[in-house]
Parts: sequence; C-alpha cells; structure tokens
Amino acid sequence: MLPPNELTPGSYRRRVRELARQKGWRHEEYDVGRLGKLGAGAFVAVARGSADADAAIVHLSYRHPRAQKSFALVGKGICFDTGGHNLKPARSMLGMHKDMNGSAVALGILTAAAAIKLPVRLDCWMAIARNDIGPRAYLQSEVVTALNGTTIEIVHTDAEGRMVLADTLTLAARAKPDLIVDFATLTGSMHVAVGERYSGVFATSDALARAALSAADASGERVCVFPQDADYDEELESAIADVKQCTMEGAADHILATRFLKRFVGERPWLHMDLSAAKCKGGLGAVATDINGFGVAWGVEFLKAMLGR
Repeated sequence: MLPPNELTPGSYRRRVRELARQKGWRHEEYDVGRLGKLGAGAFVAVARGSADADAAIVHLSYRHPRAQKSFALVGKGICFDTGGHNLKPARSMLGMHKDMNGSAVALGILTAAAAIKLPVRLDCWMAIARNDIGPRAYLQSEVVTALNGTTIEIVHTDAEGRMVLADTLTLAARAKPDLIVDFATLTGSMHVAVGERYSGVFATSDALARAALSAADASGERVCVFPQDADYDEELESAIADVKQCTMEGAADHILATRFLKRFVGERPWLHMDLSAAKCKGGLGAVATDINGFGVAWGVEFLKAMLGR
C-alpha cells in the first residue's frame, strides 16, 4: 500500500533482503545487468524504460528439513505501471502502484508457510520493476528474445506483466519444481469476466484445477477456472517472431495471456492466478480493507492439499 515514491523497485528489494535476513531464507538477486548477460530480453525490455536501473528478479528459498516436494511461487512485482508508450488514461493509471500485488501474494504465502513450518521446499520468484515511459522504453513492433530463446513481437507496451513473468517463469522452471504457481494482477479482461469478488485460475491439469477450487472452499477466497485450449494460440501467431505478446483486439486477453505464459514453464505442472479480486470495495471475506491480500490464504490451503495435509 506504500505510494510509488516510497515503494520503488530498489526500496522493495531492500525490504525483501532484510526480511530474508530476519527469517533465515536464502536470498539471490538477478539485477538488470545480470539478466541482460543471461539473455532475459523480455524482462529487460520492460525495465529499460526506468531512469533508475533498479529492477530485478528476486529469488527467495525456504527449506524444511523433512521436505519431500518442491514448489515455486512466482509473482508480478510492477511497482508502478504507466502503460509505457501506450500510456494509460488517468483513470486507469490511478492506483497502479498496486500492480506489484502478485509478488506480495507470493511473498505472503512464503512467509505463512515458513511460519507454520510446512514440510516443503519453497522458492519464491519476484519480478520487480516499473513500466515507465521514456526515451529508452520499449516500443510497439520491437522483437525481443526471452531467456528461453523465444522471440516476441511487441504489440502493446501495457502488456508488460506477461513480459516480466516470461523470464521469471523460465528461471523458476529451470529448477524443476514439482509445481509452479504464479500470481499477477495481469489483465483487465479477467476483471470484466468475473468482477472483483473472484479471481480466475488456469491449470495444466484437471486435478490441479480441482485442487484450486477445493483450496478456495477451504480459504473462502473464491476462484473460477478458465479454459486455455491450444487453438487460442492462433491469435498470437506472428509473421516476424515466434509469438505475439498480445493482440490489439483485446478479446479473451486473460486466456491469451495464459497461453503466452505457458510457453515459458516447459513441461512443469503449472497454475496461473489472475488476481481480479486483489482489490474489492469494502473488503472481501475476513479482510475488511479494499486491498485484501487475496491469494495468500488460498495459497496456504493449496499447498497443504498438495502435501496431503
């Protein structure tokens, strides 16, 4: 909830670093220079618009000594989203300091799981950046190469969340966790689809989708399962790259964004949550503030289910 002049990518990273020190978690940062050398062109494209080169992918690890399973939590951490050169109108830009909500949810789940000593290996990956406008900001029609080698045609600079998540998911998948779960305030179309009282989820199997619904029942944080059939990929076909980042039409963008992200998790089991319920006027469930932390209670129940607890 801190304003964007207080919670910058740099200050966010410092806060997370201190939390990791207090909790005894392993902590690692991939700053923009390191990501550039690795070839993480999707993340760097978004980050390069900022005057301060303070963006990074932050990696935290919690290990329980009796852990048998490993899970990766990935979160979108855009500390302010102008929309880039496709500038948001004032009404849509107000409140965009909250576009880091997905990373906060991932961090919240990690904190809660460690506090109750869940017997699991948890890796938390936070894609922390800003989507600014400036002379170095990325442009429509650019082609950038993501960390896994996928070339991406830029269609709209306000679809930055899927860009920073692409390279972050690739890093998470390389560790071969048993499951990847990502959280993001990703698309306006999900908000249109379900409003602000549900969040939408996508899963790579029916069993994962059922587990997501069961965790929603247990936590009181309601989710709706959406399709991600492969024929949606036709909308993302590019004449100049492996894939388009999005379309200009905007129809079913919550599904298209998921199909785009799926290219970066490999064959790992994966569940994606589009946090349309991150903000609900008057609060939601047990949390009576507009910003309600949706996804943390759900995530704890989901992890418990995955561990058979």
